[in-house]
Amino acid sequence: MFISNAFAQTAPAAGGDMSSSLMSMLPLVLMFVVLYFIMIRPQMKKQKEHRAMIEALAKGDEVATAGGLLGRVTALGEGSLTVQVAQGVEVQMQRSAVVQVLPKGTLK
Repeated sequence: MFISNAFAQTAPAAGGDMSSSLMSMLPLVLMFVVLYFIMIRPQMKKQKEHRAMIEALAKGDEVATAGGLLGRVTALGEGSLTVQVAQGVEVQMQRSAVVQVLPKGTLK
C-alpha cells in the first residue's frame, strides 16, 4: 500500500561503452596531474636546491641551522660539520641541519 515496487535493471552488455569508462576516469587522472604540478614538483625542486647548497658549503661560510643557531663553519666532515657559534664555542652538527647560508659579514 505505502511501499512501491522496486525493479532491478538488467546488466549492460559485456562489450560496454569504452569511451564512457574513460570519461569517468578523467577527473581522477586530472586530479593527480594537478597535484603533481602544485605539490610534488615544487617540493622536489626545493629538495634539489637544498642538497646543492649543502654540498657547496665551505669553511668560513656563515650559516643558519634548523634549530635557530647562527654560526661560522670551521670544519667540514662527510656528513657533519663544526660550527662556531661564539668565541671558543663550537658545535658539531649534521649537514642537513643547515637551512640557509648567510651573506658574508652577517655575524660579528
